[in-house]
Amino acid sequence: MEFTTLNNGVKMPMLGYGVYQTPPAITEECVFNALKTGYRSIDTAQAYGNEQGVGAAIKKSGIPREEIFITTKIWITNAGYEKAKASIKESLEKLQTNYVDLLLIHQPFGDYYGSYRAMEEAYKEGRARALGVSNFYPDRFIDIEHFAEIKPAVNQIETHVFWQQREAKKYMDARGCRIMSWGPFAEGKNDYFNNAVLKDIGAKHGKTAAQVALRFLLQSDVILIPKTTHTERMKENFDIFDFSLNGEDMKRIEALDTGKSLFFSHHDPETVEWFMSIL
Repeated sequence: MEFTTLNNGVKMPMLGYGVYQTPPAITEECVFNALKTGYRSIDTAQAYGNEQGVGAAIKKSGIPREEIFITTKIWITNAGYEKAKASIKESLEKLQTNYVDLLLIHQPFGDYYGSYRAMEEAYKEGRARALGVSNFYPDRFIDIEHFAEIKPAVNQIETHVFWQQREAKKYMDARGCRIMSWGPFAEGKNDYFNNAVLKDIGAKHGKTAAQVALRFLLQSDVILIPKTTHTERMKENFDIFDFSLNGEDMKRIEALDTGKSLFFSHHDPETVEWFMSIL
């Protein structure tokens, strides 16, 4: 396993296991299998509705709590100081732990300044070892980072070979913030797993297109949390530390970047309207 050191000195695994869209009924089993495979970083969120499964799996695994890195997120319906404060307590109870390793604001909507104040309070009280945000484009990230007392250590954003977030990375790097990828496989969009470039490079290294894509992001200093419910895929995604992409490989994959989302834009008024309808 490779690790990165966040801006406050906390060590975080570069590869973790994500449970976005993992049904609550099977989350415990999936996380238990991921931990058995070797994963030691688990990413969940209030909005996923499966924090309880994550907590149960960690307890069942018997692995010491300090050896597992847990990330969760505050949803927009819990935005604001008081609501966020209560929701942090609830998340800890569901996860069966007295602290999380990384606490994020899930979306840049609602009173996220109030949420961040509650997060800073949790940080000072030892209930969160590091803080960050998710889905904050450079403009909103610069805004909240400027006023934050505890600087965001991580920004979890859509990042994959078709949107490599080069522009965002410049601003994150300048402020000591790491990019964490959600959707490293873009949910298979653009015929991801049959991409000719990824498959060709994979054949050279004896790896799959998926492994090449993850390795590319890893070598681009992006933290990874690929999601799968299949144990064989968990093992495949974990098996990316025994090879390296050379300069030519990297350039070929860099050329795949379209510079835009394959899902939605937080700058799009209709997207923002949808998020407001939740509130």
